[in-house]
Amino acid sequence: MKALGRQMRSEADLRRLMGKRAEPGERGDAAVAAAMKRLKEHGYLDDAAFAETYARLRQQNEKLGVRRVRNDLRQKGVGSELITETLEARYGQTNEEALAREHLERKRMHKPENEKETARIMRRLVAAGFSTGVIYKILRQWEVPDEALAALENLEEETHEE
Repeated sequence: MKALGRQMRSEADLRRLMGKRAEPGERGDAAVAAAMKRLKEHGYLDDAAFAETYARLRQQNEKLGVRRVRNDLRQKGVGSELITETLEARYGQTNEEALAREHLERKRMHKPENEKETARIMRRLVAAGFSTGVIYKILRQWEVPDEALAALENLEEETHEE
């Protein structure tokens, strides 16, 4: 219960935490299963509600893109179908470019002055879960020189080869 009180958790995440504290063997597994069943029955554990809340908070507060939220939910053990449903509902009507601009604003990032700053913005937006198409669109609207964009494409190809 304390683990749920500190932060939201998916079923798989809580099962993993409880498994670490339970005694090894069948007896520990049975205790974890019983506790999980009770938590579900009382409404404390619901992956659908967890996924919706997690996606909403990441979109509204942190201004993260759909790719990042998808990866985070997958790491937390939420099922693929549930992730797809949740993200379609949450991000379906969202303008990815506007969200990326809000993310940049939130991180206090402005028009890059050189290739190094351009690469930093590119890395930040990729890590935040935005598509490269949207990133290049924003950089072009900022009138970043074509040489800097070409350098980014070369950098991108090098990282894919490794």
